[in-house]
Amino acid sequence: MNKLLVALGLAATVALVGCDKDKAPETGATTGEHLEGAANQAGHDISNTTSEAANDTATAMDNAADATAEAANTAADRAENAAEDAKEAAKDATAATAGAVENGAANVKERAQQ
Repeated sequence: MNKLLVALGLAATVALVGCDKDKAPETGATTGEHLEGAANQAGHDISNTTSEAANDTATAMDNAADATAEAANTAADRAENAAEDAKEAAKDATAATAGAVENGAANVKERAQQ
């Protein structure tokens, strides 16, 4: 009895599935047409995603290039400022040394005159 019920259940399932395949979808398109449409849509989706990824990558590269250029300019400005500071320090040191030498010479001259 159980085998008969299982066989009838399988037959009913096959009949329903078979009828469902023969029946046209609600849009009137065949299953093949639906699959073709889905494949076309997937192709467009992949193309759009690839294009968006390329644009995002280009934007990121532009931003990185801008940031690198800005960092290079900042470093150049700081190096220029450091060089100017070093130049001023060298002038001050030279002036201080010259003053010390003149002062020492004056002291020697004064002692020599005494």
